[in-house]
Amino acid sequence: MLQNNRSSSKSPTKANGKEGISPYFTSRDGKFTLVSGDCLDVMSEISPGSVDMIFADPPYLLSNGGITCKSGQMVSVNKGKWDESLGFGPDYLFIRSWLASCQRLLKPDGSIWVSGTSHVIHLVGAAIKELGFKLLNDITWIKPNPPPNLSCRYFTHATETIIWAGQNKKSKHTFNYKLMKEINGNKQMTSVWNFKAPSKEEKKFGKHPTQKPIALLERIVLASTNENDLILDPFSGSATTGLASWKLKRRYLGIERDDSFNRLAVNRFKDLEKQKRESN
Repeated sequence: MLQNNRSSSKSPTKANGKEGISPYFTSRDGKFTLVSGDCLDVMSEISPGSVDMIFADPPYLLSNGGITCKSGQMVSVNKGKWDESLGFGPDYLFIRSWLASCQRLLKPDGSIWVSGTSHVIHLVGAAIKELGFKLLNDITWIKPNPPPNLSCRYFTHATETIIWAGQNKKSKHTFNYKLMKEINGNKQMTSVWNFKAPSKEEKKFGKHPTQKPIALLERIVLASTNENDLILDPFSGSATTGLASWKLKRRYLGIERDDSFNRLAVNRFKDLEKQKRESN
């Protein structure tokens, strides 16, 4: 087991006297589940080959004392110990460890999406190649209103990369090509996507420091899964992946070690559930 400040020693809680997964929260229909704990510990309790798709938004390893601009003010980029880089070796070991666990859980024709900035995404790509995944696409997500670069020594960072890969070299992954083409005005969808940052409505219960817009996750879910598929997010955060999955009639399992984010996720889900009831 990898030991560093992103991997706690807490094991999944015992359920009914046996070692196993004890949910932090499960929806009434059983299709939205959150588990509180370290992703490596929790994933070790999940049956191999049981997951259709994984979306992972891991630590970006950029909490290094830098600054950025937010609402016109200079602020720290530090998000917490969980986002600090420990150096090339430990960082790569951590990334390879959770990716190997994800690969074990995916069905042979399953796929994984991993989001990241330049601080981490190249290590992710190297680990994906080493582990024998099948690289499918690297998506460039363009952010139309990025914060300015305060040092004036670099180009302004306006994109993130999302790697999409199959479980193995022979994977026959799900790709809903016709639907993506229809969404794109009956033209083939390219690997360059334009999505705004999460709206104020998406943050009304609070926000996660790397929260993704729900529209981005809805596209990923629609592109690579079918109804009732099981989607896993090992770094669940505010559970944007889970909200998109549940809206689109998929099943979701999210893992998050910070219970402040789990509480945020539950509030967001209950609000979505309420909206659905009121619209019926």
